[in-house]
Amino acid sequence: MTTPAAPGTARPFDAVLCDLDNVIRFYDSSRLAGLERAAGLPEGTTAAAAFHPERGGPLVLGKVTKEQWAESVAERLGDDVPLPGPRARELAHALARSPFAADGTVVRALRGARAAGLSLVLVTNAALDLEEDLAVMGLADLADHVVNSALEGVAKPDPEIYTIAAGRAGAAPERCLFVDDRLENVEAAVALGMTGVHFRGPADLEAALAFLG
Repeated sequence: MTTPAAPGTARPFDAVLCDLDNVIRFYDSSRLAGLERAAGLPEGTTAAAAFHPERGGPLVLGKVTKEQWAESVAERLGDDVPLPGPRARELAHALARSPFAADGTVVRALRGARAAGLSLVLVTNAALDLEEDLAVMGLADLADHVVNSALEGVAKPDPEIYTIAAGRAGAAPERCLFVDDRLENVEAAVALGMTGVHFRGPADLEAALAFLG
């Protein structure tokens, strides 16, 4: 889903507001999947427990650290599956410590947009250690600003986080391009007047930025 910007302007956007996970950063869950199979669990069981609003919500709102979150996930796995405590903790911490890497094509496109004069703001529902993760990927300097839900105390798709991001970008909402892999987040941005891109692969971002040449 891409909503077109209003015609009649030489450059349709002044800013790119971009999600991080599943757009720029991708996780390798192969070790976790192997542990789940060894435990006789369907793949995705741990993630389903981890990202239930009761546990994922406090993480992305900065109310708990990633280690505290992992312990809460282990407790839930122990109660619901059920699993012995050590096995539940192994799964939970394998999820929390999954290796990750940045997509080079997406990073190049975003760096190109910024070099062309667009303000770039990362808008992400993330944990308190996000700055460390960006540094690990060599992306500490990628964006002009980072709007992290864990520091702002508000998460997508709440309209407030989009307003914060546009303000950091110094751009009116209608002059912002918003990119996210979750459709509900894109729809929330569009409702505020932004141009939305539902990201399913690098080609979606490249097409939205084609006006830069």
